[in-house]
Amino acid sequence: MTSLISIDNLTKTYDGGFQALKGVSMTIEKGEIIALLGPNGAGKTTMISIICGISQATSGTVTVDGDDIVRDYRKTRARIGLVPQELTTDQFETVHATVTYSRGLFGKRPKPDHIEWVLKELSLWEKRDEKVGTLSGGMKRRLLIAKALAHEPDILFLDEPSAGVDVSLRKDMWNTVRKLRENGVTIILTTHYIEEAEEMADRIAVINRGEIIVVEDKAELMRKLGKKEITLTLGEPLDAIPQSVSDYNLTLSEDGRQLTYSFMTTNERTGITRLLTTLADEGIRFSDVDTRQSSLEDIFVSLVEENA
Repeated sequence: MTSLISIDNLTKTYDGGFQALKGVSMTIEKGEIIALLGPNGAGKTTMISIICGISQATSGTVTVDGDDIVRDYRKTRARIGLVPQELTTDQFETVHATVTYSRGLFGKRPKPDHIEWVLKELSLWEKRDEKVGTLSGGMKRRLLIAKALAHEPDILFLDEPSAGVDVSLRKDMWNTVRKLRENGVTIILTTHYIEEAEEMADRIAVINRGEIIVVEDKAELMRKLGKKEITLTLGEPLDAIPQSVSDYNLTLSEDGRQLTYSFMTTNERTGITRLLTTLADEGIRFSDVDTRQSSLEDIFVSLVEENA
């Protein structure tokens, strides 16, 4: 892939001295979906606001295809669509009018067929003549996406786009995101629904306390940092873990009926065969085996805790 957005040593310090970003550097590749994950206050929205020209960095640079976002503001901003967290729309305009107006703000000629496509994709076409103030919260969230897409950007920032959206609306929304990516749109999203990032993203970036902890291909991140667990349901309960297997990463359930072994997925040797052989030699039998691999949420929580 080709780097589309380059962020170099970006910092943001507010008047009171709070440092929201601390030398953030990363690249965003053309045509990818990258998920930016982090706890509340980690710096996600600050970073997005700077790239989109809403906020000014204290230091550092951001370029879009080599164009500086400050020096070449109009050129770079015209390529970006932003779906903010806040539901800020004109309550007394119709859905169609407010989306059409958003396109005009970027100096684009009217294109009714594109506006119609956007509204239909987001299930807003039937509500095109309704006042924005009459829409539900979920529909207003969809409207923000429609406004962001009105001027046909090739970069789309989604800042918590599915907050307050029900499951069915969320699925429709992500189907639209997939279609946009298929059409070459680069998508950067923040979300508290980590299962969405796990399903949708090509790469994951984790930010905490204003610093990027990791930027990694999703599959590689889960391979490198993921764990697997094997849980054995025992035929007879144990009072304690036998001394012969004490060097394994084992936990025993409170009732003594389940023995769980955890190991890293990157280990060349899992040790499972030796563990089972040793348990058999001890006369410990089991009636069921269950396996589980770390989810992206597990990895995210562990990374944030390590860097707290």
